[in-house]
Amino acid sequence: MNQLTRQAELEALLGAFHLSSFNKHYQHFARQAEKEKIDHVGYLYQLAKTESEERQSRRTERLMRHAKLPKGKRLDEFDLKRFSGFSESQVNELADGQCLDNAENILIFGNPGTGKTHLAAALGLEWCQRGRQVLFTSASALVQDLLCAKRDLKLNGLLKKLDRFEALIIDDISYIPQDRAETDVLFVLLSERYERRTIVITSNLPFSQWDRIFKDTVTTMAAVDRLVHHSTVLELNGESFRKQAATKKNKKASPTPN
Repeated sequence: MNQLTRQAELEALLGAFHLSSFNKHYQHFARQAEKEKIDHVGYLYQLAKTESEERQSRRTERLMRHAKLPKGKRLDEFDLKRFSGFSESQVNELADGQCLDNAENILIFGNPGTGKTHLAAALGLEWCQRGRQVLFTSASALVQDLLCAKRDLKLNGLLKKLDRFEALIIDDISYIPQDRAETDVLFVLLSERYERRTIVITSNLPFSQWDRIFKDTVTTMAAVDRLVHHSTVLELNGESFRKQAATKKNKKASPTPN
């Protein structure tokens, strides 16, 4: 068997074993090993390490694509110093992902523009980078998907599909349509994930006003009870950062008086 034939068969075997990084780099690393006098164990270690790193990178990219996270929401770009009541260490602990292992919920409250969506999405990004399955969705879009599935007698199938995600981030629960059918399917989802999977919720409304979402006191109390049990509550009390940015921009644009 000549060298070209061996090379072709080797590459076919590597492809069959799904070792794409081996296939891509083995010749380069072989030349490097020969040049630097690296033994066969060192050569195989380099290949195996590269295979592992590139697989992890591809998996992270795939998780981020499926998560549907809004772009540009990073944890290191979120100004925690603007808020009191929770610390950087607490947020970093949530980002580590143990809360997902424990099926703990994260509830983020605050006025419009204070960064609730940014913080929720940034935590989702951190989890994706740690290999966790996450889905980000607005409350209104999620409710419409649940309603369509219920209408088509496929609600159980959709709930099972959502159950694959270790964290479900529901943004702006305050803005779901004001209809009992919408809130009923949302309550079913909350009940299905209770003590099994993590839910992250952002809301402009405090719990005391959630009867505007779930319509009656009993359902409201049941929903809040399921969410609060095993949860971390973060309150973003402060001025809208969008308003602050607009104020600064207007000040810069205003002519300086003589």
